[in-house]
Amino acid sequence: MTGRNAMLRFGALLFALAVLASWQLAAAAHIVSPVFFPEPTRALAALWQLYRDGTLLSSIADTCLRMFFGWVLASLLGVALGAALARLAWARTYIAPSLEFLRPLPASAIIPPAILFLGLGDEMSVTVIAFGAIWPVLLGAYHGFGQVEPRLAEVAAFHGIGPWAFAAKIALPSALPDIFAGLRVSLAVALILAVVTEMQAGLPGLGFTILMAQRTFRSPDLYAGILVLGAVGYVTNHALVAAERRLLRWRSLSR
Repeated sequence: MTGRNAMLRFGALLFALAVLASWQLAAAAHIVSPVFFPEPTRALAALWQLYRDGTLLSSIADTCLRMFFGWVLASLLGVALGAALARLAWARTYIAPSLEFLRPLPASAIIPPAILFLGLGDEMSVTVIAFGAIWPVLLGAYHGFGQVEPRLAEVAAFHGIGPWAFAAKIALPSALPDIFAGLRVSLAVALILAVVTEMQAGLPGLGFTILMAQRTFRSPDLYAGILVLGAVGYVTNHALVAAERRLLRWRSLSR
């Protein structure tokens, strides 16, 4: 299995190098004007310059902090609401209709009212991120808690296990695989919305860096910012996958 994984990773690396080579050849052939489509070597040079002057690290930190706080807020609320909707009839009666009304709304549509109420600051950005990132977690938690065998609650009650202990020791571990699936989707949404709010509100971060590069026709800086965004998404997703494997080791053991 280890050898097969090594081959798969080597194949993925070759594919990435082939994409970079194709990009280099297409840019060198001037299929599109270099003003809009620079060579990857120029993008990497711009990336190095952004790192040297400190712009890169500060932009990454600003974007990641907004993404993290918005994602954590969305995760906590999503798990709590999903559990309530799955296990409590009154929550499905009174809360579910309002959530069904809000769920189809694009997160970008609430940016203007969020700016009106919260201003052009981090509070607005985190609120918008949380609003857009909550739905995958909520749906995952609702499905996970809803799949818990009802007879387990009866057995737990028979043995004197209270509802909070049942939720923490039985229902939550059973729902974790679905919750983690929602968390991974939610994390990608949080990164997207962090960039969007930075562009809309002029907040410092990768989104604003990319926007200013586009407006001033600094295409190497623009593509450098896009490469960094991809790297941030890749690293955060793999960190979450590693946490999922560690927390859900019992699934592998049970199989």
